[in-house]
Amino acid sequence: MIFTHVGIDLHQDHRLVSELTWNTFRDHLILEYEIPKYDADLTAPNVYVPLSEAVVQRKVELLLEHFPSQRDKHWFTEDLFRGLMRLRGMEANSPTRFAEAFRCRKLVLAR
Repeated sequence: MIFTHVGIDLHQDHRLVSELTWNTFRDHLILEYEIPKYDADLTAPNVYVPLSEAVVQRKVELLLEHFPSQRDKHWFTEDLFRGLMRLRGMEANSPTRFAEAFRCRKLVLAR
């Protein structure tokens, strides 16, 4: 399983990483993750993973800790990240109320 930026991300570096991922990992399950940002380029995901409250909290902590270059952005806040996971949880009817969402272009089901 490979994770990469969503292929239609408006940020040129993110878009290129996604393109190179697809060129490199042709025989893998690739899940494209979304990044909320000022560009307003979120898409409709088609894969959801329910998240526990503990995982949601840890994810937010890690995002805020490990992306110091984004801290001065007015939108880079805990409530934004929690809000997106809550919205995706609602869309997925998650029993935990929260979910992570991905875009999957190609999925092969094996018997």
